[in-house]
Formats: sequence, structure tokens, C-alpha cells
Amino acid sequence: MLTDPTPRESDTTIPDNIFLVGLMGAGKTSVGRLLASHFGKTFYDCDHEIERRTGVKIPVIFDIEGEEGFRAREATVLRELANLDNIVLATGGGAVLRAENRAELKQHGIVIYLRAALDDLWQRTRHDRNRPLLQTGDGRARLEQLYLQRDPLYQEVAAVVVDTGNQSLRSLAQRLEQHLREYVREKDPDLH
Repeated sequence: MLTDPTPRESDTTIPDNIFLVGLMGAGKTSVGRLLASHFGKTFYDCDHEIERRTGVKIPVIFDIEGEEGFRAREATVLRELANLDNIVLATGGGAVLRAENRAELKQHGIVIYLRAALDDLWQRTRHDRNRPLLQTGDGRARLEQLYLQRDPLYQEVAAVVVDTGNQSLRSLAQRLEQHLREYVREKDPDLH
């Protein structure tokens, strides 16, 4: 059961790091925390780590350095975190834009794409002022544009794709656990 914070012996069958990708509002941070707790891994959120290191919120970085400056910071932090062991990492929605980020993720762990419907993403993010890319005249149209641009990149990098839908966080985490175990079994049958 995913609510048990103590790793069980069977949890050692997920030997790799787990990296979560997907658009803003897909649930990467919430699901990541649950998975880390369940599998006895350390949780990191790439955006939160950037904020911790800089001492400012993401929108401030965008205001001062632009998106390109932010992406450079993101690539540095992502590379450092991806090289750690036994972690669950919630990446920023745009982390997949750089080929080197996609390569780091694929090389150092299992990548899971949390795919959500555009309407669900919009409902979850439309009032969030910490989403600088949505602070435009038509945030929903911008979100749709981001989805069309990034969905192929998420699919390219992901070993597992899970549609989030309107299920509870616990149900989603349980489905993810099942997908992870199936992936590991296919990758290395000797682990079971």
C-alpha cells in the first residue's frame, strides 16, 4: 500500500532513479513525494531546488534572466540531481526542451510521463501566479501551445506513460507502482 512510509523488501525491485516529466499541473511534485516515500527514495523537485539555490521564485528568474537564463540554471541543477542515486525527481515542465536534459534523464533512471488532459491542466494551473509562461493574455491558448510542443518530447524520453485523469493521488500512485514493476520486470526479469 502506498501510504506505508517504510520501504518493504519488495520495494527494492525499483533499482533506478525515478524521473517524472509532464506539463505544469500534471501532478509531478505530489506524485513524486508519494513515490519517494513508498520506495524509500529521496524526493527532489527541480524547480524548488532552483528556488532554494537562488533565493528567489521562478517568476523572478524569468523576469531578470528570461526563459533562456532559467533553462540554463535548470539544466545545471537537473544534471546534478540526475547523477544522484536512489531519488525521485519531479522535473520542471520545460526540462525536456534541451536534448542534453533528455539524455541525462534517460541515462540515469526510469522516466515517467504524467500525461494529463489539457482541460485538467488548465483547471489546475489557471490561478497560479507562479507559472510565468501562462502569464499572457490567453493562458489557456499558451498552455495548449506548450502541450503541442512538449508532448512529443515527453513521449520520446519516457519509458512509462501514465494518463492522470481525474483519479485520486493515491490511485494514480498505485497505478504508477504497477507500471514501474512491469517495466522493471520487462527490463530485467532476474530481479524477480
